[in-house]
Amino acid sequence: MKKVGKKFSFMIAMMLIAALVFTGCAKPAQPSGGDTPAGEDVIKIGVFEPLTGANAAGGAIELEGVELANELYPEVLGKKVVLVTVDNKSDKVEAANAASRLIDKEKVSAIIGSWGSSLSMAAGDAVKSAQIPAVGASCTNPLVTLNNDYYFRVCFIDPFQGTVMANYAINKLGAKKAAIIQEVSSDYSVGLAKFFTDAFKSLTGDENAIVGSASYSTGDQDFSAQLTNIKALNPDVIFAPGNFTESALLIKQARQSGITIPILGGDTWETPEFIDIGLENVEGAVFSTFFTSEVPITEKSDEFLKAYREKYNKEPASVTALGFDAYLVILDAIERAGSADSVAIRDALAQTKDYMGAAGIITLDENGDAVKSAVIKVVKDGKFTYLDTIEPVK
Repeated sequence: MKKVGKKFSFMIAMMLIAALVFTGCAKPAQPSGGDTPAGEDVIKIGVFEPLTGANAAGGAIELEGVELANELYPEVLGKKVVLVTVDNKSDKVEAANAASRLIDKEKVSAIIGSWGSSLSMAAGDAVKSAQIPAVGASCTNPLVTLNNDYYFRVCFIDPFQGTVMANYAINKLGAKKAAIIQEVSSDYSVGLAKFFTDAFKSLTGDENAIVGSASYSTGDQDFSAQLTNIKALNPDVIFAPGNFTESALLIKQARQSGITIPILGGDTWETPEFIDIGLENVEGAVFSTFFTSEVPITEKSDEFLKAYREKYNKEPASVTALGFDAYLVILDAIERAGSADSVAIRDALAQTKDYMGAAGIITLDENGDAVKSAVIKVVKDGKFTYLDTIEPVK
């Protein structure tokens, strides 16, 4: 019996050791700024982005900018800055859970994210209640920061973007009648479509200038019914902001159905997948965005472009520059606060003025929104090509 007992005890001991090893290896969130040695005094910045799901391509190129900034500026206040990245899976519930995980389990001092206004809005209550500041890179819906003192952003907002595109349609294309096709399951698309509608009616002085609208949901692949209805209305232009995949499919089917009028969109179109899916059908598609490598804005633009080209051997997307800026704005706030305390960082962020970012000079207004210029691009010869820069009215 003694021999059996010893053997059993040995087996139990081995099982406990294996369990401890397994537990030590499990990582609920990945530190993308490098491993953190035990006991090292670091400052954690959380990142929640859609790295899988419908918005994965957007989240990936935004994360590139955050990680590049961390490589170039890995320390603040003499401490190492560690990025802790969580996948929000392109889902609102997962986005809220991701933010809570960064706050409760990872104990981050600040958060960056997310590509997709709906995903950012889903995390709003978590950062507000925990008093952990969040900085959005490209989330443009006004509701992201509205009534939330802990949410900021380094991009312009949709009322400005909608007005920019309405002006382009009227002044550059001579449009008098427009139709709207919106992704009804996306807060970004619905909001931007409304702001374009309001601006187009105001600028034309015609309440009937929007001749009709159609809707679809994320994941839809057949837009024939919507396009048939819109085609019958004979608009001069179609404004169709939405996710890059669905937008590319929509334009492809529009061209194949004989619709030849200009189709305009917003910043979400600037992903490689938009061209990969739409191919020659998206030639001539015009959209508003945040940045162009063809016209560097600041000295930080040059630094960002040089580092990005050396690392990736390609041109960056606009949201990559914004991810870069979101990280740097947080570092600047930590420096000015002289502390990694989240409330102190929030207070410093609220005072951000004339900060030189890669995608322009950043001043945050009373709502935490950046007042920035907009860039207009067109798909030409299979590439995103710069057309114009539109300054905000001050």
